[in-house]
Amino acid sequence: MRWSAFSFGIIFSAVLWGPAWPKEPACHDNKAADAAKDAAAVALDRLKTLVGEWEMVKPPDESSKGKTAVHYRLSGGGTAVAETIFPDSAMEMLSVYHRDGDQLVMTHYCAAGNQPRMRAKIGKDKDELVFEFAGGSNLNPAKDMHVHGGRVRFVDADHIHAEWEMYADGKAATKHSFDLVRKKK
Repeated sequence: MRWSAFSFGIIFSAVLWGPAWPKEPACHDNKAADAAKDAAAVALDRLKTLVGEWEMVKPPDESSKGKTAVHYRLSGGGTAVAETIFPDSAMEMLSVYHRDGDQLVMTHYCAAGNQPRMRAKIGKDKDELVFEFAGGSNLNPAKDMHVHGGRVRFVDADHIHAEWEMYADGKAATKHSFDLVRKKK
C-alpha cells in the first residue's frame, strides 16, 4: 500500500489530536460530585480576583503604611493562586491555592519552617472561604505551633478580611486577624 502525504497527515493528526478532540458528555448520576467540583472552581475563581498588591487597612506601625503586605499572582497556567505574605522581608511566607479534584486546597509555606495544608469550603455565604487543617509537613500537630485554619471574607472587590488561627500543643493558641485593601496604581 502506498501512503500519500495527505493520508499520513490525516493519520498523524488523528493520533496527535484525537485525545484532545471533544467527546460526547458522559451521563452523570452524581450531581453532588458535580456540585462539589463547581464549588471548588467557583472558590478558586474568586481567589483569582485577588491578583495584585494589597496593604493593611490598619498597619501595625507607621513604617508599614502604604507597603505591600500581601501579593497575589497566578501560577501554573492559571491553575493556582500564589499568595506572598510580607514580600521581600525576613518574614516572607507563601501560600499556594489550587484545586485537587473536587476540593480547593492550600499549602502554607510558613516562616516557622513548616507547611500546613488545608481544605477550603464555602462559609456562611458565598463571600467567605473557610480553611480547615488537613495535615502538613515538618510539623507534629499535637506539639508544634502551626497555622491550623482560617477564614477569608471578600468584603468587596477591593477589601478582604482574613482570620487565621494558630495551634500549639494540639490546641488553639492565638488568632491573627487583618483587613486588606487593594493598592491603587
